[in-house]
Amino acid sequence: MTRRPYGLFIDEEACWGCRACEVACQQEREFQEGPFLWVWEDGPRLSGEEAHFQYRVTVCRHCDDPPCQRSCPEKAIWQREDGIVILDKEKCTGCGICEEECPYDAVKMDPKLGKASKCDMCFERVDHGLYPACADNICMAHCIYFGRPEEVSTEMEMKRKRRKRKEGL
Repeated sequence: MTRRPYGLFIDEEACWGCRACEVACQQEREFQEGPFLWVWEDGPRLSGEEAHFQYRVTVCRHCDDPPCQRSCPEKAIWQREDGIVILDKEKCTGCGICEEECPYDAVKMDPKLGKASKCDMCFERVDHGLYPACADNICMAHCIYFGRPEEVSTEMEMKRKRRKRKEGL
């Protein structure tokens, strides 16, 4: 596969658990399915006498070599040239193997349909030059990034440095 032109990145250190990304994901699907991204609280962890919480975001990472794709006996999961991993619900038989194989716990079985579901990075929006719904300026903590990996990593690092300086004041 060629180098991906863009990706979805989450700065979990900056997440404060508002779950606006979950709502945006559901709205994009007109509340008929999803969300395909889940925010959950990891903690508390004690640091001295203070309890700290960390929020985690579970979402498809659109792996370079997706185990869900390799494991699907129906070939219902495929990867576009730009790296976005798509699940074709018409081909899915609901065997659940992809759910078991996903290292990020991002593939879930839809109990209503009896088929697998996952984030498709809002590929229809991306194809029209837009950001995925969760990354389209909806995140109040500004911790969801979409773009070219090298540009996003630079932006995330600059933001982390600013946050560390602010915490030190």
